[in-house]
Amino acid sequence: MPDGSNTPSRRSIVVSEFTNSVLDPDAPMLGPVENGGTIIANTAPGCWGPMITPSLRGGHEVTRPVYVDGAEVGDGVAIRIRDITVTSIATASGHDSSPEGFCLGDPYVAGRCPVCDTVWPETHVEGIGQQAVKCNTCGNAVTPFAIVHGYTVTFDETRSVGLTLPQAAAETIARDANHYSALPDQSRQHSILTFAPSDMPGTLVRMRPFMGQLGTCPSMAMPDSHNAGDFGSFLVGAPHEYAITAEQLAQHKTDGHMDIDAVRAGAILVCPVKVRGAGVYMGDMHAGQGDGEIAGHTMDVAGSVTLQIEVVKNYPLDGPVLFPLEEDLPPMARPFTAAEKAKGQRLASKWGVAAIEPLAPISVIGTAANLNLAIENGLARAAKLLGMTVAEVRNRATVNGAIEIGRAPGVIQVTFLAPLAKLDAVGLGDYAREQYGL
Repeated sequence: MPDGSNTPSRRSIVVSEFTNSVLDPDAPMLGPVENGGTIIANTAPGCWGPMITPSLRGGHEVTRPVYVDGAEVGDGVAIRIRDITVTSIATASGHDSSPEGFCLGDPYVAGRCPVCDTVWPETHVEGIGQQAVKCNTCGNAVTPFAIVHGYTVTFDETRSVGLTLPQAAAETIARDANHYSALPDQSRQHSILTFAPSDMPGTLVRMRPFMGQLGTCPSMAMPDSHNAGDFGSFLVGAPHEYAITAEQLAQHKTDGHMDIDAVRAGAILVCPVKVRGAGVYMGDMHAGQGDGEIAGHTMDVAGSVTLQIEVVKNYPLDGPVLFPLEEDLPPMARPFTAAEKAKGQRLASKWGVAAIEPLAPISVIGTAANLNLAIENGLARAAKLLGMTVAEVRNRATVNGAIEIGRAPGVIQVTFLAPLAKLDAVGLGDYAREQYGL
């Protein structure tokens, strides 16, 4: 363990504790959990709740990292997502703005009360609406963020659909916000339901829950929402105490904040290990989202998560790869059917091709300050992983895959059919076989 103790590893760990929105490799981890063990967590909503709670030092409220027995720097951890269940009855969200004067450089990281000039002020809730969060020191309404256009949505009992609500219903829910949001007992955030937005009532939405945050601890302290190449770029040269250089960002981040809607129950995510024990953490569960999270935020919810963790020795990448559910793959990246393979074999026989190479889907994550740079990052990572040139990856992603947007401004997936032998060479082939029945 990081503190030098020798605690026996456990087959399962139940997590109910949260960080102060900073992922710090020097902070004590929970666990250890054994290689192959299970992590079960009750997660708090991400984004809006922490965003209106300026004492928190990042845009989310994630679980305390868990130490994985046998995970060393330079390894990876394969995370099988066994279950994601939404426990919130309702949530609220919307497109944001950042009012002047309420932060020190970054409203996600360094909220500020402009009246008493306190950074990270402790606050409390008085009433409902967008002025309800008050500074404990001076009583001023502290609003690092405001909702420009937003909605309150409640979910059916089966957690299949949601419906946005009119003003009166949104205000009824706002008065009992912690109950309807199902905030975990140890969460410190104010519920965004307190704001009671109601700008598009009567809209039916599908629920398709996934984890916006899932990964391993970065190797230097950084705000949780900024553990990615796009949001992390806001830390470069920042005026607050979490400022870093571009070189430090590239070296230490693990890209745990992806907002990729395919990171859902049934998927397998492989993450880099940059600190001993990996430090697996999670949070920012979303009830559903289209590609890109183009409003900046979506339906953040509390929920329960079950993960199975396995160490992958000598993982060659500094970022994650994903084996999505087959239904989440782009059409061109899905495994070939028996009928397609038979037609291909007839072509091979006709033209003297000795063998058709076995292929398997893989999705390599790229992050950077903008989408163009994120694509370059994803292509370079895929080339490194598979021992190819970037030009070959471009070709394979064009004819047998796609570039998908995880989040604007700068998270993407390079998803394509890769030679199975190349995946075997880096210890990932069996995950593809497991996931796609190859």
